[in-house]
Amino acid sequence: MKFFVRTFCAALAVLCLNIGNAHASVVIGGTRVVFPAAQGEVTVRLTNQGKKPALMEAWIDTGDARSTPDSVHTPFLITPPLFRMDAGKDQSLRIVFVPGDTRLPTDRESLFWLNVLEIPPKPTGEAAHQNTLQFAIRSRLKLFYRPANLPGSSLKAPDKLRFAASTGDAGVVIDVTNPTPYYITISQLVLSVDGRDYTATTGMVAPRDHLVLKVKDLHQAAASGSPIRFTTINDFGGGNDHQTTLQ
Repeated sequence: MKFFVRTFCAALAVLCLNIGNAHASVVIGGTRVVFPAAQGEVTVRLTNQGKKPALMEAWIDTGDARSTPDSVHTPFLITPPLFRMDAGKDQSLRIVFVPGDTRLPTDRESLFWLNVLEIPPKPTGEAAHQNTLQFAIRSRLKLFYRPANLPGSSLKAPDKLRFAASTGDAGVVIDVTNPTPYYITISQLVLSVDGRDYTATTGMVAPRDHLVLKVKDLHQAAASGSPIRFTTINDFGGGNDHQTTLQ
């Protein structure tokens, strides 16, 4: 296990400097994982689209991007946690909820992160005698643990968001309030003021919480009733468009 931890840390440092040159051969089926509590388990499909085998390692953390498999403690079990994927083959990761002494909220979603680390094989043949640079690539996907019998639906939750604007030294900001039990990711937001569109920063707002977004290049007050267009990411990783107004 220490070998994999050292490999992971070294690879992560290299990726920070060379991320544009690295390409994963193993593709994950989806950009997020929704875990319905009533099911007790979910599967995530992996496909090795490369021409070489890869060593894969998977684990779940609570939000620390520096996590390693031996440093995390979550109520989930992944099988298999470590495996070889041959070129052109598929593999399913089975994620099982094992509560133990962990008690998650039953009135809202909980957020975790699925890590999938791809370690390429050592060069062979003539390549083994040449100077080469290899990348271990880690993918991190949001994993939403969704308790049973939550009110409403994740699909309609974005329409319940409330938006309010204020002006300060930093310019105009929008305070987004989420009264629902679902995590909502805003991937795009446009505020219209006096017939001109202004884009805002984006982010994810937690259940029954709020998120402050900065409106770019807008320094005048935005009146109540100003139109807002925004896009959210649904359970399948697609974008859904919405319209509303400032309160």
